[in-house]
Amino acid sequence: MAGNSVFRHQHAGVLSVASVEAPNVITSAWIDEQLAEVYQRNGLRSGLLAGLAGIEERRWWDEDVSFSDAAAMAGKLAIEKAGIDPSQIGALISTSVCKEHLEPSVACLVHDRLKLSSSCLNFDIGNACLGFVNAMHLAATMIDSGSVEYVLIVDGEGSRQPQEATIARLRQPESTALDVFSEFASLTLGSGAAAMVMANSQRHPETHRIIGGMARAATEHNALCVGDLDRMTTDTHGLLVAGLDLAAEAWEQGLVDFHWGPDDVDWYILHQVSKVHTTMLCDRIGIDPAKAPITFPHFGNIGPAAIPITLASVQDQIKPGQRVICLGIGSGLNTSALEILW
Repeated sequence: MAGNSVFRHQHAGVLSVASVEAPNVITSAWIDEQLAEVYQRNGLRSGLLAGLAGIEERRWWDEDVSFSDAAAMAGKLAIEKAGIDPSQIGALISTSVCKEHLEPSVACLVHDRLKLSSSCLNFDIGNACLGFVNAMHLAATMIDSGSVEYVLIVDGEGSRQPQEATIARLRQPESTALDVFSEFASLTLGSGAAAMVMANSQRHPETHRIIGGMARAATEHNALCVGDLDRMTTDTHGLLVAGLDLAAEAWEQGLVDFHWGPDDVDWYILHQVSKVHTTMLCDRIGIDPAKAPITFPHFGNIGPAAIPITLASVQDQIKPGQRVICLGIGSGLNTSALEILW
């Protein structure tokens, strides 16, 4: 049966949200230079990353900075902004897609770097670009249940390794135009880190309360985007069409469950993929683009870190009482949305 999964929360809110930028700017023009011979050999024109995807640049971490290092940096900043002692955190959830090893979890490494309490539950959540929103739902559920009072969510992503590998592979003499298009999405990725502290809103009335949200699955599309740290292959058109269809179906039901009409919502914090994706998503579900701040032109697609990084970038502009919707579509396919009452 088709339908949405619906979540409603009572006593959980966002106490702080923070982001950390990777220091090395990698322009799309530089990537075009690296692939100039490939483009020429296959009759392709340069400039698609900037012109079509709208991504002028993305960032890389220094080579000695790991994904867990990045997540820990953001986590430390979020704890400081929250004004709590690290020992008070009852759960740590890492949502990073990027990880050096299958085990131990990224959460274990971040837990150690932040010197959190031995009583702090820690684990990873993996759901492509939706991991952070999923973690917010779970954290709110844990807080509502009284299991914990504070949850730290972290995410550290890096695009240096997959993009260096992709560029090297595409520069091989046997690469074709089809290879370029199937791996084009890899070149839109970016690096960055974000973290959030969530808390019991009864203890902290200053929190931005989590109202609830929805999710919907269309996992028959699980083969449209498949990737690891070395290679990501994507049916870009198929993923776009299926993702928009899924989001539209979910959003239609969400309008009924949560009254997310265009005049009722003040901010849309969207998962940032590209200019085409963002424009078509806004058109398809009736979002006013002026209410949807963008970060992809300078940061690219930072996976699950994109939503909290975008939220962090505008948090000082959001007024008390405004309704904020975090919305994303993740490979698999899944879509999820969550409302924050600022």
